[in-house]
Amino acid sequence: MKLKSLILGLCGASALAFAAHAETITIATVNNGDMIRMQKLTDDFTAKNPDVQLQWVTLEENVLRERVTTDIATKGGQYDVMTIGTYEVPIWAKQQWLLPLDNLGADYDAADIIPAIAGGLSVDGKLYAAPFYGESSFVMYRKDLFEKAGLTMPDAPTWEFVAEAARKIKADNPDVNGICLRGKAGWGENTAFLTATANSFGARWFDENWQPQFDQPEWKATMDFYVKLMTDAGPQGASSNGFNENLALFQQGKCGMWIDATVAASFVSNPKDSVVADKVGYALAPDSGLGKRGNWLWAWSLAIPAGTQKAEAAQKFVSWATSKAYLELVASKEGWANVPPGTRTSLYENPEYQKAAPFAKMTLDSINSADPTKPTVKPVPYVGVQFVAIPEFQGLGTTVGQLFSAALAGQMSVDDALAQAQAVSVREMTRGGYIK
Repeated sequence: MKLKSLILGLCGASALAFAAHAETITIATVNNGDMIRMQKLTDDFTAKNPDVQLQWVTLEENVLRERVTTDIATKGGQYDVMTIGTYEVPIWAKQQWLLPLDNLGADYDAADIIPAIAGGLSVDGKLYAAPFYGESSFVMYRKDLFEKAGLTMPDAPTWEFVAEAARKIKADNPDVNGICLRGKAGWGENTAFLTATANSFGARWFDENWQPQFDQPEWKATMDFYVKLMTDAGPQGASSNGFNENLALFQQGKCGMWIDATVAASFVSNPKDSVVADKVGYALAPDSGLGKRGNWLWAWSLAIPAGTQKAEAAQKFVSWATSKAYLELVASKEGWANVPPGTRTSLYENPEYQKAAPFAKMTLDSINSADPTKPTVKPVPYVGVQFVAIPEFQGLGTTVGQLFSAALAGQMSVDDALAQAQAVSVREMTRGGYIK
């Protein structure tokens, strides 16, 4: 008994010593469903990596952006892994604020990451963030209303067709909005939608010399089309509607069409939440025949700040959280329909996922049709599809979004909104040293 007690005592002491030497990494993340689920599944990671302990800091999206931006810019060193988006990665990587992810393990298979997503998270061919969730945008529409109207939605519609269909559905169904689109101000709300739309109309934020382009006819065509369409066939109070408000309208059967994030497909097709779950069809975002569709590209991703002292442990976690094995883990616990979408080619080749997610192919096609390195018809000096990857864009994009929202609400004309967008853009770009 004494020998057994001694052995147990030594084992306990060893365990305590091991725990004392375990490295704790701090992860700053957004409070969305995928990351909440990931925290519940981390026993799998710690079982495989007993020398690494995890500490989570979970924040609302706007607070997260502010905290991680301040920390990395001031070299605060609070976090070892940060959750950031496609907007931040190219800016921060060029500032040498992020470590390249070149030690994710032999079985990680970085080549399996969807090329368009990987492109948005890479600089000079090096991956600086690993995606755990990716999206584009597409058309969600009511198949029953289209059939009633004698309309057939093409897989790749034009804006002209979408506008005609929206007006016809509204005329035939007075209680239903022909189309629901974002109107709420914000660089990640209406500015994201309208920038992607403008790309398909041949517009761009800046020319090759960083001169703002809101005084050009392509932006005028974009905004005239949008405001008239929403006035004719959109919801009342559309200037207050963002993603969540339009989602609720569509789920309640109040929208004939909705153009928004591909991730919404799993919500509108869920019979627990959507009264039209069995009536939804999907199509690519519209175009104007110029070679670009009006869809965006985004990925919530995990990155490692250059100031961390725990890079090896941090890469172990990033590798686990964004691996093919993690997708299989989620599927085993929650079902294939709840696997984080939009990151890996192999997921979209998986028959089980295809069966669980009838919108899978259109989601992948939408993601693949977006090119952050060539987002516009005419050449531009920036990367980013629904944003411009420069530090000034957050503030500028929000201001422009407020002007566009006011135009939609009828508080100012389209011409005045564009003139003010041009003036504020020239001022900010001059202040930032882009133009003289």
